[in-house]
Amino acid sequence: MDLNAGYYYGHPRITTALLLAAGSGSRLLPLTQYSPKCMTLVNEMSILERLVICLKRQGFKRLVIVTGHQQNCIGDFLGTKSGNMTIEYIHNPLYKTTNNIYSLWMARKIINEPFTLLESDLVFDISLLDNMVIPDRIAVAGIQPWMNGTTVSIDSSLRVNEFKDNTLSHLNETRYKTVNIYSFSQSSWSAIVEKLNCYISTGKVNCYYETVLAEMVEEGSLSLEAVSFDNKPWYEIDTIADLTEAVKLFPTDFYDTSIAGNVILEAS
Repeated sequence: MDLNAGYYYGHPRITTALLLAAGSGSRLLPLTQYSPKCMTLVNEMSILERLVICLKRQGFKRLVIVTGHQQNCIGDFLGTKSGNMTIEYIHNPLYKTTNNIYSLWMARKIINEPFTLLESDLVFDISLLDNMVIPDRIAVAGIQPWMNGTTVSIDSSLRVNEFKDNTLSHLNETRYKTVNIYSFSQSSWSAIVEKLNCYISTGKVNCYYETVLAEMVEEGSLSLEAVSFDNKPWYEIDTIADLTEAVKLFPTDFYDTSIAGNVILEAS
């Protein structure tokens, strides 16, 4: 199955990104003791800087970041503008006792347009975002031994038809690992917010937001097209072992332009 088929030209290009960066990154200790996970260096360049470079090159004009652990490090590094991309912040004061469902929910009032959702522990080839600037897509990859976490199955039209919370596949079943990059239309986001409100209002603040997406896909209120990330390098950095592998994949000069010197600090 060609997961890159069905790229729809002519769709409005997404120019807003939401980055979830509230987690404490405890599995990367001691590197994250005094700085957030996204400030971890991968060959002398932080995950955050790599992400910002990717977004700027892909034409994003607005970046919203949900912060938590060591929030000031992110704001001090990025400021409120990088080139022609504005940067806004939402602080999750409950980051120690909630999961990413709460961080996503916190963005419900500040984002009212189509956007691309990213986790702040990802490094990837810039071109992999080419197909993630179109609404209602999900980045996926073939399952590799190092992967764990949420997987999906996909129908013949490349639409996700089921989420599962592990990488185990049953006989004759093909599953793909989620890369933790999504894009949503405004209508999909409105529906997601309604579902998030239900979860949060009943105290379900320790779920992953994938639980909400899974429920919506199952009930038919959300449709996501799969985009393959298999053709270029990417890595999710949760542990020191992950960092070691990412260092091999992403040398210092992997991105030939840094954001240093392009960041304009503005008074909040």
